Parts: sequence; structure tokens; C-alpha cells
Amino acid sequence: MLLFKKPFFEGLQSGAITLTFRRWQKPHVRAGGRYRCHPIGVLEVDAIARIQVNAITAADATRAGFPSRDALVAYLAELGPLDEATELWRVELHHGGDGDRVTLALEDELEDADIAAIRAKLARMDRDEPWTKQTLALISKHPRVAASKLAAKLGRETLPFKTDVRKLKRLGLTQSFEVGYEISPRGKAYLAAPRRRKRL
Repeated sequence: MLLFKKPFFEGLQSGAITLTFRRWQKPHVRAGGRYRCHPIGVLEVDAIARIQVNAITAADATRAGFPSRDALVAYLAELGPLDEATELWRVELHHGGDGDRVTLALEDELEDADIAAIRAKLARMDRDEPWTKQTLALISKHPRVAASKLAAKLGRETLPFKTDVRKLKRLGLTQSFEVGYEISPRGKAYLAAPRRRKRL
């Protein structure tokens, strides 16, 4: 997982920032991985390597969004003491857009018409055998748990389970991560809507 402070958001979205350095004990991302970073969007990792501070160049600092190498090293030092021999993870990345329906998934202000449309689509999915409510509840209870483990809890095979979750994702109700899923802000708004009406 990749987390960034607000000053880096614009550069990551515009493509001006294509490099970051992390003081991880072990890598938290992999080359080729796609990671959602709210509100930035999707970031794709191109390469990751273990280096020492003394390998950082001025060009690296610019790619990482810093005015100088010294500024980058000072920023990294805020996380704890370091010297030129301290080991870091060098992560090359680029903005992958708002793919995978990230934008739709973040829309959490639903009108009655939106709720009705979602309900109708879920009803069509449930026509042969009801599964949507149970799957949404499972993901809500077990966020970012491997699909194989979620499928096993339902007594299902992993591949058909993942295929069904992709259907929920197309509606913007779930979001996929490197491991597992979460109910999206749109999904949470939809699931909360019936409870709101019951209280009226």
C-alpha cells in the first residue's frame, strides 16, 4: 500500500512525480502492481529496488517532488535517524488514471433514483440464485481478505466468486486491492440507504 501526504497529490496526478523512497523493512508493493490511493486515483508501480541513501541523485529528488537532494534526505530523516549507508526502497511509479471505476465508486451522494437503479441491477443478478447481499455483507465484514478465503467462507470456488465481485465493482459498489476488496463509499451509501428509510 502507498500513502502520500497532501503536497504530493497534484504531482502524482499530473505525472510530475514518478518516484518515491520508502523506509520499509520489507517491500509493501511489487513491480506491476496497481494501488488505489485516495484521492489520487490509481498508481502503478514500474520498478522497486533496495538502495542506500548515498545512491540517491539530484534527478531522483526532482522525480520525487523535491527541490533538491538535501530536501529529500531531510524529509526521509523525519522518520528516524539515517546516514548515507541507510537502506531504502526506491519505487518507480506512474499515475494510472481513475481506472477500475474508482470515480464511480467514490460517488457517495445517492439520489432515490440511483438507489432504485442499483437495486434493480442487483435483483437481475440475483434472478437465478441470490448472492449479492451475502457477498456485499462478507466483504464489508472482511475487508482486504484474499478472494480465496472469502470464497471458502461461502463454500464457493475462487474464480466464480471473483467474477461475481467484478459485477459488483462495475456498479461501483466495491473496490479491489492488491489483496481482497472493500465496500466502496458508493457501496456504503447504498447499504445505508434502507436503514435510513426505516428510521423515517
